[in-house]
Amino acid sequence: MILLLLVLCLAGYALGRLRWRRCRWFLYGLALVLFLSAGCGPLPACLLDHLQAPYAKRPDIAWASRNAIVLLGAGTTRVVEGGSVEPTLFANGRMLEAYALYHACKQSGGDCKIVVSGGDAYRNGVSEAASYAKVLQRLGADGADIQLDARSMNTWQNAQFVRPLIDAYAPQRLVLVTSATHLDRALIFFAHFGMHPIPVRGDYVDIRPTWIPNSLNLVLTDLALHEYMGLATYHVYDAMGWNAPPSRNGAP
Repeated sequence: MILLLLVLCLAGYALGRLRWRRCRWFLYGLALVLFLSAGCGPLPACLLDHLQAPYAKRPDIAWASRNAIVLLGAGTTRVVEGGSVEPTLFANGRMLEAYALYHACKQSGGDCKIVVSGGDAYRNGVSEAASYAKVLQRLGADGADIQLDARSMNTWQNAQFVRPLIDAYAPQRLVLVTSATHLDRALIFFAHFGMHPIPVRGDYVDIRPTWIPNSLNLVLTDLALHEYMGLATYHVYDAMGWNAPPSRNGAP
């Protein structure tokens, strides 16, 4: 969002130098309107509602005899004191939801696996998958029930590299856990690789309406725009035939 505002202001300045004064003031005005609508809440509220509304209610899942819960990573952070690597704040809701589903699945009497997907995208020396697995085990998950994909660096690779693990286990019920804002994009990528999981949100975010722009609303605007850009990129690539075929990296 900040980059877009900067581009508009720079373009307005350039047009002003060319004496296109009306265009200059139009771009300045547009930048101001976008800044106020994003910072005060209306813009992110609209964008987030379209992303999250379909997943606001958690589904009732009828567990089968073989079940897989796929947990997507949300980064890691290095603790300054001690140097340990732990999941980021944004991963907590996802991990708790994945464990709650795992616990419910085990209580149903079925066989349950948690597939944790995420490489070391933050270059902290420990993959998201390994970091999250430790937390899941502390919560009570059996280490034998946790499978790791430690290669994925983005959502596309999450789907790409999870597919062979899912094929090997062959679950009758497949569940996908990630943030509500992320589910639309994740589901499209998983469908591209032939998987159609039940979506469950690990967290839900909301804006804080204010009369004065605040940084939280700007961050949430960036978050929503990132997801829309990812969706748009997929559809453009798909139309151009640029998306990797489902057969890449083990998916049939």
